[in-house]
Amino acid sequence: MSLPKELRYSEEHEWVKTEDGKVRIGITDHAQSELGDIVFVELPEVGDDIEADEPFGSVESVKTVSELYAPINGKVVEVNEDLDDSPEFVNESPYEKAWMIVVETDDLSQIDELMTAEQYQEMIDEE
Repeated sequence: MSLPKELRYSEEHEWVKTEDGKVRIGITDHAQSELGDIVFVELPEVGDDIEADEPFGSVESVKTVSELYAPINGKVVEVNEDLDDSPEFVNESPYEKAWMIVVETDDLSQIDELMTAEQYQEMIDEE
């Protein structure tokens, strides 16, 4: 399982990456492997507000539908439209091709509250 060290992670298995004051969000390799083959991804619209710990979309696999939980507060400024036609990217490339949304936030300090790769690894080892 891959776990990029430069990312931060939420207890709900989302990853975040800070880029030029914006935040890119997706789900972890661990999450996609637990879900199985992803067949559909539902994401918010550009301009929508997301709130930390609240659902912002969902992923549907052959096994189940799972909510996506926002790791931070912010406004959606970009949505990965490629996932409409290629939801399998979530399984194939969770950190590169399958990012889900980009958010602008007024409070980047929220990211410091998320887990490091080492802390996230410890959490999933305990599950």
